[in-house]
Amino acid sequence: MRPRPGVHRDNRFFWEGVRRGELLIQRCADCGRLRHPPSPMCPGCRSLAADAVKASGRGTVYSYCKPHEPRLPGFDPGYVVALVELAEGTRLVTNLIGIDPAEVRIGLPVAVEFVAVDPELTLPMFRPLRD
Repeated sequence: MRPRPGVHRDNRFFWEGVRRGELLIQRCADCGRLRHPPSPMCPGCRSLAADAVKASGRGTVYSYCKPHEPRLPGFDPGYVVALVELAEGTRLVTNLIGIDPAEVRIGLPVAVEFVAVDPELTLPMFRPLRD
């Protein structure tokens, strides 16, 4: 089984959205700044007021790595960890699927796919957009 994400009051909306097939990004209710990962305070205006917006689910690979060791439970060898920059401007750490790790590159266009990795856990992962 994959390790479980830490769910708490600041990110609960994100994980509830993932279960519904929505990629939600936290937004400052005062200045409108988007932020991920979710946090209790806006780093721009220091407001404690926040809501969430539904992201398009499209983005590009900003950075990536191909971990080899140590092997982790729930991860098949050859997986790719990517930092995806969403069209909305925020970035999130995720896994890439549906691509040979040798073909991954910076700037690769990707789209979210909600993957049920087991009966109790769905994760937002990203798949390359094909021309």
